Amino acid sequence: MKKTIKDIDVKNKKVLVRCDFNVPYDENRVITDNRRIVAALPTIKYLLENDAKVILCSHLGRPKGEVKPEFSLDIVAKELSRLLGKEVKLAQDVVGPSAQELTSKMQDGDIVLLENVRYEPGEEKNDPELSKKFASLAEIFVNDAFGTAHRAHSSTTGVADYLPAVSGFLIEKELRFLGNALDNPERPFMAILGGKKVSDKIGVIESLFEKVDVLMIGGAMAYTFFKAMGYNVGNSIYEEDKIDLAKELMEKAKIKGVRLLLPLDTKLGKEFDANTETKIVKCSEIPDGWEGLDIGPETIAFYIEELKKAKTIIWNGPLGVFELEAFAVGTNEIAKALADMDAIKIIGGGDSAAAIEKAGLADKFTHISTGGGASLEFLEGKKLPGIEALQNKD
Repeated sequence: MKKTIKDIDVKNKKVLVRCDFNVPYDENRVITDNRRIVAALPTIKYLLENDAKVILCSHLGRPKGEVKPEFSLDIVAKELSRLLGKEVKLAQDVVGPSAQELTSKMQDGDIVLLENVRYEPGEEKNDPELSKKFASLAEIFVNDAFGTAHRAHSSTTGVADYLPAVSGFLIEKELRFLGNALDNPERPFMAILGGKKVSDKIGVIESLFEKVDVLMIGGAMAYTFFKAMGYNVGNSIYEEDKIDLAKELMEKAKIKGVRLLLPLDTKLGKEFDANTETKIVKCSEIPDGWEGLDIGPETIAFYIEELKKAKTIIWNGPLGVFELEAFAVGTNEIAKALADMDAIKIIGGGDSAAAIEKAGLADKFTHISTGGGASLEFLEGKKLPGIEALQNKD
């Protein structure tokens, strides 16, 4: 168990909080989805209520060590000010004169947001000199950015070498839900894995074989398994060099006593286009010239019946090309069915989280992870540098 902000005295202290404010925004620099900012509010409000001086930092996009105005956190400072009902001052740099001046003048209950940490070339290299500069601004470090916890950067792990480091409420929540689901699940425990590539999820599949009772596959990665079974897949995306691996995984599932479920039918498109001609066929009967882009109605019904038996469900990755309405049916129908089920339901970040949000069903799930890559690595059983750097409760 990691220490949280409740395990440390923050009164009258300067507290540096690493948040994940990497939000989407449009060409007019208007934030189109503020969920990540909202998710950070419980930690920020707790610190303010306990008379801390709050220094926030985050990355936005990929400026790659250069100052680029299009990646400025000015839009985040405005949105935070609006949500908190108080001014959030934005430093004009990360650890330079502006940051030092603003943080040196802080009173209890003040908030300063540092500029985009990835403006600093040393950030992604976990440069000790930059880490020391971060540490010089504060007395306590709080990591609340689960989405970057799998990265060893100066603002996620390096600074913890120089300051007492604890988690915020968001990371605490992630560790509680994901950790409990994996280590002590209510059974039957089922996982749904979607997405494009088997290669992206090998570690997750192998790790889940040790824990789940049923593993359901969807998305483009299913076609690599079909190829391994000798089926024709037409123009569907599959990984030629992972066919033997798919065979091994199917064999491993049998050895481990895990039911590995693959789609029964698939919705095909003549081409990758929203308005393409479509048809539904058995997965063993995909004709040449067609591409599998979603699971079919028989699979949807089959998966839903299986999921009704579950007590714990983890879902990572969409089951079709959910960006195109015609091929979002599988993902949406499974999401709607899960919303009504009485089970622990955890969404493992990334595209599946976006699909649930888009469908307006977020409040029907036990937990929606804020980390895409971090959630995957956690599901794989990997140690996350940003978590490892925090103090243990014992």
